[in-house]
Amino acid sequence: MRKLAIGLLSLFRKASLFVWRLRGKTEDDVAAQRVASGQSWSEFCDALKAAGAALQFPGTPRDSFNQAEGYRYLSRVARAGLMAFIEHADAKAPVLHRVVNETTKIGADNPDNFYQTAALDGRYEYKITGRRNSIAYLSFGTQSGHYGEGGGLPPTGHIESDQIEMDEDGCFELILSSKPQDGNWLPMTPETGTLVVRQTFLNRNAETPAELSIERINCPEHELHPSPLTPLKLDEGLKKAGALTAGAPLLFAKWARNFQKHSNELPQFDPEVSLAAGGDPNITYYHSHWAIAQDEALVIEVTPPECEYWNFQLNNYWMESLDYRHHRIHINKHLAHYEDDRSVRLIVAHKDPGHPNWIETAGHTSGTMCFRWVRAKESPQPQTRLVKLSSLRG
Repeated sequence: MRKLAIGLLSLFRKASLFVWRLRGKTEDDVAAQRVASGQSWSEFCDALKAAGAALQFPGTPRDSFNQAEGYRYLSRVARAGLMAFIEHADAKAPVLHRVVNETTKIGADNPDNFYQTAALDGRYEYKITGRRNSIAYLSFGTQSGHYGEGGGLPPTGHIESDQIEMDEDGCFELILSSKPQDGNWLPMTPETGTLVVRQTFLNRNAETPAELSIERINCPEHELHPSPLTPLKLDEGLKKAGALTAGAPLLFAKWARNFQKHSNELPQFDPEVSLAAGGDPNITYYHSHWAIAQDEALVIEVTPPECEYWNFQLNNYWMESLDYRHHRIHINKHLAHYEDDRSVRLIVAHKDPGHPNWIETAGHTSGTMCFRWVRAKESPQPQTRLVKLSSLRG
């Protein structure tokens, strides 16, 4: 239904533009009229209002606590959309910035990640200049589309730090282009529109994120500067920001509803669905729903495979990671306490059971959760069981 609605809206806009062209008007003329009349802003506000439908999607919790978090979530997604599609939308002069961060969350964002993104255009060429520093994991990906368009975020290129040639100080240059390049090259296609950088900490207190900058190359010098804002750019930016705010929450509300079919279990997530939604191709995901009473605990046991990184996290129902600034809502390869046989036991509970791998619920009684392996040689199945909290004490 969401794809149908978005498709019909796109068809209507194309038909409207065709009528304007018959009248001798250009796309710029149409945008100028829409902005001057207030129609662009009015439709953006309509999209924000329509976004509330995600909070009433079948299966969503209707209590005031979860609904309050849901509306805050919509405000955060709207903020992310305006940042990405208005403030930093110029692919001629891209800016690396953080859309997903400690207070803007989406799609089971990883608490260990320092996410960065930039607008791209597959017709251009770019160069990233960087210094690796001591971050545990660093990857770059190019993608087409954006949440809300109905097609997800299919990858168009991917490269990790161990595939990048660096000097002895960890400095490097990385070329982004649709045409193959010698040396460090991140592929794009003509449809590429987004760069996603994932920097993953094992220990935030001891690691320094990579220093990165991006610039367009092989173009006239006057095209290196940001282009002036035009009515067309504003009109398109508001459309995309509105589509993101209305589309992404519906996508993840559907996921969360399906996760309830295996609540308190952790089955492996379909890798094709993950890729289409912008997931890292080198990560194996286990997504699910959780729900525990005040006197219960969810015990998760697994022997982690040989891998570059792993972690487990708790999210709210809207697939936002819980507040990792003030609560221990996740654990990773470095932070975990291991048993003698190298297995790990994680305890999700409202109160501290006295276990080193306690995961806090941060005031929530239910939500979604995620386990992930990065570049794992195998994919063991985490085992879960719901027990009385008292059985873990004493």
